Amino acid sequence: MARQEFAADFTMTNESNNQNKKPTVDHDRIEAAVREILAAVGEDPEREGLLETPSRVARMYAELFSGLHEDPAVHLKKCFTEKYDEIVLVKDVAFNSMCEHHLLPFIGRAHVAYLPRGKVVGLSKIGRVVEVVARRPQVQERMTETIADLMMSDLDAKGVAVVIEASHSCMVIRGVRKPGSECVTSAMRGTFRDNLSTRSEVMTLIYGGRK
Repeated sequence: MARQEFAADFTMTNESNNQNKKPTVDHDRIEAAVREILAAVGEDPEREGLLETPSRVARMYAELFSGLHEDPAVHLKKCFTEKYDEIVLVKDVAFNSMCEHHLLPFIGRAHVAYLPRGKVVGLSKIGRVVEVVARRPQVQERMTETIADLMMSDLDAKGVAVVIEASHSCMVIRGVRKPGSECVTSAMRGTFRDNLSTRSEVMTLIYGGRK
């Protein structure tokens, strides 16, 4: 009986460990898919210049989509007690992400602000949150809201404002082909959503110095 109980506990422990393991990128599957794409567009996957392309693409996707296997919230766990209760803004956080509609990159800047409620987080951690969230296939609107909701809940902030400006390759190199165009999205939470003057203040901080 004791053996059966031990075996059951061992099985449950293994299942729990397997569930907690981070999913990994299947490089072989990506490489096979890339070879198929190359053949489908009329190329020769065995051509010298393309022989290593599938493995390069697999490594690239593993890097570009690494945010799928990371929790951005871990960067907001360590906070510091401070009485400061005015706007904290980190501007022009460069990022690149991937549009889920065409798997083409969109590249831009994120501006992230929050109103502390007795605790602040290291400024570099905000940049790390943007980086992790960016490295996923998504649309810009979702990325903006994901960062705002995460900051709001994990920092217990009075308010959060996120503004993202990005150029989308799917608009620049295909389809409508409009180079120079930018998409701007915003997500306001708490005080920034409810108080017009506070929202105006943060937008002035973001854009006020631009000519």
